[in-house]
Amino acid sequence: MPIKKSAKKYMRVTAKKTLRNKVANGVVKSAIKKTREAVKAGKVDEAQEQLKKAIKAIDKAAQKKIVKKNTAARKKSRLNSLVKTIAVKK
Repeated sequence: MPIKKSAKKYMRVTAKKTLRNKVANGVVKSAIKKTREAVKAGKVDEAQEQLKKAIKAIDKAAQKKIVKKNTAARKKSRLNSLVKTIAVKK
């Protein structure tokens, strides 16, 4: 347990930031999961809608520096190619 006042404050700040980051990460992960499930089910329109939501969530996370810029780009690219494959089939 910290003794100094500034160290105690830093612990509180870290706890708040950790919670905020976990929430944002959860939003990103659930958006990606919903997109993948729609693709797996073969629902093209739903997959494209979920893709838009996932890209928005990923961009927000990258903007807040929760996810690195290149990681965000990679996730968006992989999701986009996944949705494209199902869209081309139909």
